[in-house]
Amino acid sequence: MNKTKNSEHLKLIILDRDGVINEDSDQYVKSTDEWIPLSGSIQAIADLSNAGYTICIATNQSGLARKYFTSNTLEEMHQKMHDLVNKAGGSIHTIKHCPHGPNDNCKCRKPLPGMFEEIAIEFNLSDLSGTYTVGDSARDLYAGSSLNSLPILVRTGKGEQTILKGDFPKNTQFHDDLAAFAHSILNKDTGKCST
Repeated sequence: MNKTKNSEHLKLIILDRDGVINEDSDQYVKSTDEWIPLSGSIQAIADLSNAGYTICIATNQSGLARKYFTSNTLEEMHQKMHDLVNKAGGSIHTIKHCPHGPNDNCKCRKPLPGMFEEIAIEFNLSDLSGTYTVGDSARDLYAGSSLNSLPILVRTGKGEQTILKGDFPKNTQFHDDLAAFAHSILNKDTGKCST
């Protein structure tokens, strides 16, 4: 199978999870009860999905390596996320997660691009040009931008701290939250259609 430079028909958005879709915690999100969606995030995913965007999630989950929760619990959290998005009328195509700790020398833990490379392979792309990576930390954005995905920094989660540090790719765009990003991109698409 030949890899294309990019697909003109594929509209792909790669989201971080904690701090972008749901509330983040320095103590880790360890259960479905602790997995609490941020205001507007579920509807934003549904709206983007309904507008023809393919939604993928790439999330570091070192809580697995630290034994704060099990793989089954992670699956339950992700099922809750799927169910909420489905109920809102949308869908999530793929959820990739890195189960490793910071000292495990894996290739998937952001800012390394392993999960993003897997997504590119899944869609038969040579890189992620023309896609968006939405995150609240520098490591999210660097992982995506290393494959030419456009970095989007939201101010939720660790976003404000990331802005203060000034450590993010130079072409980063900023939005208050996932809902604001969705609103912006959908308005832009509508504008393109009307000309």
